Amino acid sequence: MDMTNKQYQDYVNSKAKPSPIWKNMLWAFCTGGAICTLGQGLLEGYRAMGLEEEMAGCAVSVTLIFAAALATGLGVFDRLAKHAGAGTLVPITGFANSVAAPALEFKSEGLVTGVGAKMFIIAGPVLVYGIGASVIYGLVLRLFFSG
Repeated sequence: MDMTNKQYQDYVNSKAKPSPIWKNMLWAFCTGGAICTLGQGLLEGYRAMGLEEEMAGCAVSVTLIFAAALATGLGVFDRLAKHAGAGTLVPITGFANSVAAPALEFKSEGLVTGVGAKMFIIAGPVLVYGIGASVIYGLVLRLFFSG
């Protein structure tokens, strides 16, 4: 079967189900908002317990990362993400899931070659480029904008 790119795209479009984009965006917005609201509630709770702003912020990050990793391990995160989409992936919970999920998936291959080698398979490139970009940004600021 010899098709042009346009014919192939038309064929794919005729077979694909339309995506409910507005519904997906609403779910992502509401879920991401709920996670951020939970984070703000945790922040206020930690501050009410006597932690300073910076320490309370750290405690919120650790709590959300732990909760997301635990939810990933229990299989809850994937079910939520199936319906919420990017709403679960954008906040810090998405990062925790991207580290925990591959570690769980490859645990049968052992601690070193499975968990250790695969844990950052998704998050690793994000860390590398994020850290690299921040170093370059810092150098540019230092070289061109230092007083």
